[in-house]
Amino acid sequence: MIRTLYSTLLLILFCGIAQAQELYDLPAGAETRWISLENIAGAKGKGGMENKGAKGHASEWLKAGESKVMMDYDGAGVINRIWLTIIDRSPAALRSMYIEMYWDGATKPAVSVPLGDFFGIGLGRRTAFQSALFSDPEGRSFNCNIPMPFKKHAKIVLVNASKVNQLLFYDVNLTRLKKHPKEIAYFHAWWSTNSNNSKLGDDFEILPRIKGKGRFLGTNLSIIADPIYGDTWFGEGEVKAYLDGDKEYPTLVGTGTEDYIGSAWNLGAFSHLYQGAPIVDKAKKQFAFYRYHIPDPIYFNTDCKITIQQMGGAGRDLIRGIAKAGGKVKPNSVMTPKGLIKLFEDSSFPDINDDKFPADEWVNFYRVDNYSATAYFYLDKPENELPPLQPLTERLIGIL
Repeated sequence: MIRTLYSTLLLILFCGIAQAQELYDLPAGAETRWISLENIAGAKGKGGMENKGAKGHASEWLKAGESKVMMDYDGAGVINRIWLTIIDRSPAALRSMYIEMYWDGATKPAVSVPLGDFFGIGLGRRTAFQSALFSDPEGRSFNCNIPMPFKKHAKIVLVNASKVNQLLFYDVNLTRLKKHPKEIAYFHAWWSTNSNNSKLGDDFEILPRIKGKGRFLGTNLSIIADPIYGDTWFGEGEVKAYLDGDKEYPTLVGTGTEDYIGSAWNLGAFSHLYQGAPIVDKAKKQFAFYRYHIPDPIYFNTDCKITIQQMGGAGRDLIRGIAKAGGKVKPNSVMTPKGLIKLFEDSSFPDINDDKFPADEWVNFYRVDNYSATAYFYLDKPENELPPLQPLTERLIGIL
């Protein structure tokens, strides 16, 4: 017992020292590069040459319908930080514009995500927040601190599919390496919405099944609740992770939507390092929240799929009223003082329209709302098999 405790303390001490040493270690052959419009190639001794060094190229107009190659870099390295800002930061602009990233000469992007959603908050609604991966100090800029390694080439493209011209400022900070000391996993991000194709009882796929070895890094989720459900609670859905061959049932499953992001009993606005809900607008029925699996990693060896149930909760009479008004509802369980009644397993329990159905108990029910999500993950290859970014008309549903 004493030996085990001693070993544990040594491990904690060693990890603390190792973490501290990272700040003053000098890796062999490492060089720092900042790529921006002032040094688009990230070349040594070539920064800020325009206008005789007096801020000659800090920004550039990106016209509607055009794209900008922000980075096209040969060599091995790790992107440590991406910062940018634009002049029109409206919800429509941030869903219309999108960012793509390509690794090691791949022809298909590993990242293809609407600009606002990629940088940590869905729905294109800017607000000051900070997480371990993203931040926006004052609601006017976009910061990403996800490490993105590459072996021989990296390219980042910003596409302006909005209707307005944008004034773009940016920089990409990276560490240039001669060679990675060990095998790497590539960073990927994928965005989707169910805005026009959701069926009652379907789980929303945060990340469809991907094949390979890697790590699910986390997600930011957005929900625009259908007004037909009134002020009833949308967030009973459980997040599920299907790992390494899971089929009908997952290995990992949560207990509820706000539970997944570390809160409980409904939801208020907050932002923490690994979990948060920067947007909680109950009047407009818009919610944006995130969870990043940094202290609690989710690894997979052959495949991975992440989903969330489209499920809410309310009382019997409210659900009856929603159904009568044409809303999609499907009760699945009832919480009673004696425990949870599982309606899909208890065929003898009365129908919700039966007066014998309890009036004062909490009823969980499937519903259909507008979900969208960005999934972040690492994969042992620079490309994935996921579908391309959905069309602009679908991205803007519920935003305008």
